[in-house]
Amino acid sequence: MIVGIEGKVVHKEPTHLHINVNGIIYQVFVSLNCSGIINTADVKLFTTYIVKEESQSLYGFVDINEKKLFDTVIKINGVGPKVALAICSTFTPTSFAQVVSNKDVSTLKRVPGIGPKGASRILVELSGFVVDGNGDEIQGASVSEAVQALESLGFKKDQINKALAKCTATNTSDLVKQALKGLQR
Repeated sequence: MIVGIEGKVVHKEPTHLHINVNGIIYQVFVSLNCSGIINTADVKLFTTYIVKEESQSLYGFVDINEKKLFDTVIKINGVGPKVALAICSTFTPTSFAQVVSNKDVSTLKRVPGIGPKGASRILVELSGFVVDGNGDEIQGASVSEAVQALESLGFKKDQINKALAKCTATNTSDLVKQALKGLQR
């Protein structure tokens, strides 16, 4: 089992990397979020290795929570590695956890390859999905502060959660501003 890879990036595309490890070059599929983070030649990734009859594929992640998200969704019947990678490209682990907790089918349908039935099935099977880790604690605190601020303005919690799931900001003030724009529509 390959659980990680460390080496030099010799070729980079938005959806995959070629990584040279002591003269052997591996193709590693990555999410758009992961590809955007990688900006140096030296790279260290957490990996998931998937073996099928017709292929062997290596999927890489800078963030351990993104790997956890990928590993969790590929266990769902009907969700393969391509759709799981599309989910990782569309959502951060924290925003995906919010989509799941809000049971927001319409937001999940934005992912290429997921229709209404697939979105509903994913939300039912992942009802307890939780993100853990250091990087998301700061963002989690910002989200909870934004929820409190919006509740004090008189908005209902379910409206707030739907609005925040669509936000891309990471600090409290920007989250509140983006959520207010969504709530006013």
